[in-house]
Amino acid sequence: MKASLLEPAAREWKEALQQTPHDMYHEPAYVELDAKLYGGTPTAFSYAEPGHRLLLPLILRDVPGSDLRDALSPYGYPGPIGSGDAGFWQRACAALLETLRAEGIVTAFVRMHPLLAAPLSTLEQFGTLVRHGETVSMDLTVDLEEMWSQTRSDHRNHINRARRAGTRIVFDDWDRLGEWVEVYHDNMRRVGATSYYFVTREHLAALHDAVGDRMHLAVALEGDEVVGGNTFFTHHGIATGYLSSTRRAPRRYADELLYDEVRRWCKSHGDRVFHLGGGKGGSNDSLFSYKAGFSPGRHAFHTWRVVADPVAYRSLVTGHRPGADPDDRSGTFPPYR
Repeated sequence: MKASLLEPAAREWKEALQQTPHDMYHEPAYVELDAKLYGGTPTAFSYAEPGHRLLLPLILRDVPGSDLRDALSPYGYPGPIGSGDAGFWQRACAALLETLRAEGIVTAFVRMHPLLAAPLSTLEQFGTLVRHGETVSMDLTVDLEEMWSQTRSDHRNHINRARRAGTRIVFDDWDRLGEWVEVYHDNMRRVGATSYYFVTREHLAALHDAVGDRMHLAVALEGDEVVGGNTFFTHHGIATGYLSSTRRAPRRYADELLYDEVRRWCKSHGDRVFHLGGGKGGSNDSLFSYKAGFSPGRHAFHTWRVVADPVAYRSLVTGHRPGADPDDRSGTFPPYR
């Protein structure tokens, strides 16, 4: 048995990905760049037994006012990935807690991957699982007629209107990236997003440089004006939306057209599923309802809240939020942040 925290360049990280089904969120280049946005240190917990591996990408952050650290998932749906039976996962989870505690890491907040199976009943023995809602996926193995019939009538109507209006979608014209980022930032200001979500053109360009043709840009054009766009990943048959935004205007339906064109593009390139994600914070809100209009595919979304050092955790909670209940891990986690 071998348990450790890996740096992005570690050979073991690459080997784990070669042996285990995974998504872009598990790639070291993705984790490393996302850690820069959070202002943390990229790492992955690795556990190995003969013939079996487990990998969990994490970003480590200092806990203010202490010499301790905590961990959280990179943006998206990284989750632990691994092979093996329930006994293997139990030993891996026990090693995770021991490794984190030995490194002065008090807690870990982990976003599970809705499409990649993990034994939830086992994880619940080592932390708190919170079910937030559902995510939506499109089955790209069905034919285009079935895909269209699964699309809600208002979306179909808007897609047709956008096409009749001459809106067109262009793929992988990275010279348009800066124009689309301006559209994206306008929307982030409109919704009052935090600074984390103001992802820069430089960050997206660096991510594209790092992962190559596994990252794509689709932009919606009205004439020669960029009015919307999506960035998305394609990785081992899974297409995943990353960032998307369109410029708001009456009777403009570039967003729905983008979803339709991206799924068609991904299907034509051999992807099996297009994961749209869910609502804000994983809730079944208006954003979820909008995405749900494209497909009947649904997947439960959980977060996993792990306390590796209960004594330090309780001390931090009582010190930073005296009125909070340290045993209630269902709300904001960790509560001392």
